[in-house]
Amino acid sequence: MPVRARDLGLAWGKRPTGPRNAITDVPGVLVGHRTLRKGDSIRTGVTAILPHGDNLFHGKVPAAVHVLNGFGKSIGLVQVEELGELETPILLTNTFSVAACAETLIRRAFTEEPRIGRETSTVNPVVMECNDGFLNDIQALAVTPADAAAAIGAAGEEFASGAVGAGTGMSCYGLKGGIGTASRRLKFDGTRFHLGALVLANFGRAGELRLPDGRQVPASASEDTPERGSVIVVIATDVPLESRQLRRVATRAGAGIAWTGSSWGHGSGDIFLAFSTAQRLPHDPSAHILPRQSLAEARLDRLFEAAAEATAEAVIDAMAAAETTTGFQGHRRQGLREII
Repeated sequence: MPVRARDLGLAWGKRPTGPRNAITDVPGVLVGHRTLRKGDSIRTGVTAILPHGDNLFHGKVPAAVHVLNGFGKSIGLVQVEELGELETPILLTNTFSVAACAETLIRRAFTEEPRIGRETSTVNPVVMECNDGFLNDIQALAVTPADAAAAIGAAGEEFASGAVGAGTGMSCYGLKGGIGTASRRLKFDGTRFHLGALVLANFGRAGELRLPDGRQVPASASEDTPERGSVIVVIATDVPLESRQLRRVATRAGAGIAWTGSSWGHGSGDIFLAFSTAQRLPHDPSAHILPRQSLAEARLDRLFEAAAEATAEAVIDAMAAAETTTGFQGHRRQGLREII
């Protein structure tokens, strides 16, 4: 089992966690990885997040996007912003592998619904990325559509964090970054709910990392460089929310990122996506008017706090699990555990 942030005494916030302290504490959510390590230069992969295990094109989920700093090459976010719904799994990968992953999502949707693009609407694949070019030979285009399909096929409730999947070659605050996750438990009207975050941590200048206990991790003189990284945050919840509310929740991931020390530089792509599994939106509705539920606005503060806490802890979780890694051209990123 990977080392978690809490194994190092690095818990963030006061709200209780779910049983796994992971995004998959939200019922139905699944996560899978495909990790690529080849020779001295390939350190990359794909991570898949499934809001549920059924046909997402037929049973879409409410979703929203917040772009904090748009230095990124993701695909599918424009339609999520416009329609407020998600109809494919979410794939995370490196910058130059977005197309390969999008192809997999499109072909997978064809298999599940042959009418797509012919008798009904096209499908909107959602792929988000960070640049892992420091540790990975990004020009090798190592990720294939088959790798993306393998990540989806591996999706389950239990999954690894750290230098795995899309996080294999990522860096964070001048150290080894990767995939991290955390969750928070909530209660409304006597019913238990969860909010979970999954972070692809590839951001932050060396020397700016702040741990939950207040410690600041120092940088070497050679690491005094501009911010050129990125961070992707995916937030899931089973609280019934409509897309406008989800956008407000997604925005609060920025607070969690800031707590860890980042100020989001010019070259940083900081993109947050939130979805709710509470209700499915049918592709072929049987009625003109559909019943919808949503949380009372005055109760959103609990979700805002949970989103910020889970995001901050997920960043530290990614770094806690990530081992020291050497990759492309001998570049090296030290694991957080070696420092603290």
